[in-house]
Amino acid sequence: MSGTLYVVATPIGNLEDITMRAVRVLGEVDLVACEDTRHSGKLLSHFGISASLIAYHEHNEAARSSQLVEALEEGRSVALISDAGTPGISDPGYRLIRACRQAGVSVQAVPGVSAVVAALSVSGLSVVRFAFEGFLPAKRNARCSYLERVSGDERTLVFYEAPHRLVAMLEDIIGIMGAEREVVVARELTKLHEETVTGAAAEVLEQFSSRPRVRGELVVMVAPARPKGPEGTLADELERRLAQSDLPPRRVVKEVARLFGVSGSEAYKEYLKIRKSGEE
Repeated sequence: MSGTLYVVATPIGNLEDITMRAVRVLGEVDLVACEDTRHSGKLLSHFGISASLIAYHEHNEAARSSQLVEALEEGRSVALISDAGTPGISDPGYRLIRACRQAGVSVQAVPGVSAVVAALSVSGLSVVRFAFEGFLPAKRNARCSYLERVSGDERTLVFYEAPHRLVAMLEDIIGIMGAEREVVVARELTKLHEETVTGAAAEVLEQFSSRPRVRGELVVMVAPARPKGPEGTLADELERRLAQSDLPPRRVVKEVARLFGVSGSEAYKEYLKIRKSGEE
């Protein structure tokens, strides 16, 4: 029988955030695949874990994945970890997981900390729906083009950003999404100098641009865009939808009433006028 690949989340700062299950699994597996063996070696040593480490990072993913799948098919167990947080979330990992799935090797999650979820939990923004966008392009033209594409998104947007690009990113957010768009920057989560800065984009920019240097790991969150109001009149929208939709007229009337924020009876009166006009 083949072994199991365990996808293990590790702390993003505070070592107390590791789970009891993660400590057990890391102590039991045959191999621990990690981005930096020196960094992960210190983490494991802190918990008294002696493990065989193998480097697995963005520069050797393809070749190393094949090697690890072979080990798993031979019956060995492997834990996949990143330098911090959950593997595969803007970190190496998905190629190995995909290769294991294709080879029929068991993959199990050992969940824990993720900077995305940790930041959202303290943001104060609505997270009924959110979109994780990873790192924005480093070059300004590409970054602005990307921000323009997502500026109208009605979900909370979550980005990672490098400290030296934060001010430029905030300037571009202001230029494309407006100075009043609410922004939250979570810095150094779970660490000694943890900080969450929130406010209008212009206010957040002012705070960070006044500092000689921004340091630490950053998660930048942008509040959802306000829903766009309907174009044209209630009668125009009714007429358009009635012509294009296969739904019963009463259903269309109900949807348009909700869109315009009017009562169903008011929308239905407009519908009757349209129907009468069509019969004449």
